[in-house]
Amino acid sequence: MGFRIDFIRAYSLRDIRQELYPVLEKYQDLLPSSKTASILLKPNLNSNMNALTGNTTDLRLLAAVIEFIKGKGYNNITIGEGTNSGYYRNNINVISRTKVDRLAKYYGVKVVDFNHARKVEIDFADGVKASVAKECFEADFFINLPKLKTHFEVGMSVCLKSLMGCLVGQENKKKTHKNLSRNILNINRRVKPQLHIVDALIAMEGLGPTRGTPVNTGLIIVGTDPYLVDLACARIADFDYRKIKTLKLAEDEGILTQDYHQFIKSLDLSAVTRKFQEPKANPLVSFIHHPKRQRYFLALRNTPFFNYLCSTGLGGKILFGTGLRQDNFIAEEMIFEGFSFNRNQCRAGCTKCADYCPMGLKLPREFDQGSQGCIGCLYCFLVCPGKAIEFKGRLGFMAEQLKQYEEITRRIS
Repeated sequence: MGFRIDFIRAYSLRDIRQELYPVLEKYQDLLPSSKTASILLKPNLNSNMNALTGNTTDLRLLAAVIEFIKGKGYNNITIGEGTNSGYYRNNINVISRTKVDRLAKYYGVKVVDFNHARKVEIDFADGVKASVAKECFEADFFINLPKLKTHFEVGMSVCLKSLMGCLVGQENKKKTHKNLSRNILNINRRVKPQLHIVDALIAMEGLGPTRGTPVNTGLIIVGTDPYLVDLACARIADFDYRKIKTLKLAEDEGILTQDYHQFIKSLDLSAVTRKFQEPKANPLVSFIHHPKRQRYFLALRNTPFFNYLCSTGLGGKILFGTGLRQDNFIAEEMIFEGFSFNRNQCRAGCTKCADYCPMGLKLPREFDQGSQGCIGCLYCFLVCPGKAIEFKGRLGFMAEQLKQYEEITRRIS
């Protein structure tokens, strides 16, 4: 089999551009011949937590891919994603909160929320039908940009799991959980991106996909086969692939053959491998989400009374506190009024603010010039080790991220 996969080491925006572009040149034979062809980019926007937590696709990678595609003469580019059903249910715009819309506007790229997209039906397990965003089938070239992170239900979320974001709305995402691993494979049987670019710049270990711990792996993985890429990611995280339910099922169904295993074993990945902490939920969550009991919990979860309870502030706090809900759906928006820069706290020789700025601003110099071009992603603010970059405005939902991750993101970046 003609396997194609590449591994890129990168930490800063400059690294990403310098190292990614030569690798993407190797895959340009896959690009459409017509420069008017439609290009679809699908990031992984699981929650309103930004990429530095290990949860969502890094804007630096998304920006670099857009620049590469536009540099090849393609301008009909769309970013599409159907975010976590809980945010959708609570009318929270994750695309806006992660500043993907601001990035898209800067580059003149369209954005589509797949939760509100036109539908194409596909087959799920047990005769169930589910709807996928039509854009996923209409695009001439589809690039999947998943995040490498652990996942307490399936073990790991990379290329295969990320395509759940192609489903339209909460009602279809709920259908997936009736037979999660099998239905993830069902999505991948119909939705077939031509290229996968995995964001493992800052990955996530532990209790992912939202409450894990960020890990600075400084890695991007590029490939054409999602099963091969996911298997490689399992090796990189030093995971037993059989504990990743999607890969185990793919092997049982004859999709993941010995050819895949032999190819991955032939690669020297020692320089990029590190032991990830496995996703271990607390006893209550583990009990409820056991395959023998989960369907009963889902039946209860989908009742009108339980839906009402989940929508109340108290009910949400109980679910979040017990771990039965990973996300904390905070309605209050962030109001960003810019930064103030305390030069006395800036550490000489530190370049982190510039390294992490998706827009390539010349920081910290441009703080004194009003930071024209800033999209308010807060990456520079979150990585500054001396806290020299001070937020102006109202944190809103971002206060929860700071509570969980501020000290970690300043330390590991």
